[in-house]
Amino acid sequence: MEINEQLIQAVTKAVLEQLKQQKSVPVSEAPLAGRTRMRPKHSYAGYPKAVKSTDPKEIVIGVGAAFQEEIRATITGIPLSDVIQNVRAGIEEEGMHSRVVKVLDTSDVCFMALECAKFSGSGIGIGIQSKGTTVIHQRDLYPLSNLELFPQAPLMTLDTYRKIGRNAAKYVKGEKVTPIECTNDPMVRAKFQVKAALMHIVETEQLDPEMGMIEWEAKQ
Repeated sequence: MEINEQLIQAVTKAVLEQLKQQKSVPVSEAPLAGRTRMRPKHSYAGYPKAVKSTDPKEIVIGVGAAFQEEIRATITGIPLSDVIQNVRAGIEEEGMHSRVVKVLDTSDVCFMALECAKFSGSGIGIGIQSKGTTVIHQRDLYPLSNLELFPQAPLMTLDTYRKIGRNAAKYVKGEKVTPIECTNDPMVRAKFQVKAALMHIVETEQLDPEMGMIEWEAKQ
């Protein structure tokens, strides 16, 4: 099947119509007609801003702006609470510990992960978009020169997230790290393109650059 602009527009229209009728769809619970936003703006007033750590065993996990609020599950329906639980479990299994922050000044997963690496005492950070895309980063690297990138969120499993936590901890320890094998499906992008775009819009709309990064530990 040829993927062209007409097909994308048709699929987008169909998805939006479905969103109007199904209130259980996580990215929108009401008709979009007349709206300028997908979801109301969330206030993080009163949340403490994230601080840099000097703990050499700490890995900072940065989650997207809509994480666990406007979006509660990945693009394939994995609860985000389970995602965080498994990443943290993998880190702990390797003798390290983690801190969770919410990144409110960018929705780009590479920049999210790099910011977290710079705030982490170990120099290693993990960025997780609400749709599930994940990056392991190191503070002295360029944004797109990360340690490991997991771009196909629809193919991620809880076991993958646990392995991500383990590998991040191994980078901290300076051990030999075997990159995580990921399934590759060339049809995934076409199948989930519209939903991914809608989820990204929701995430981006919740950005609050003035807040920057906030502590999100209480949500775990």
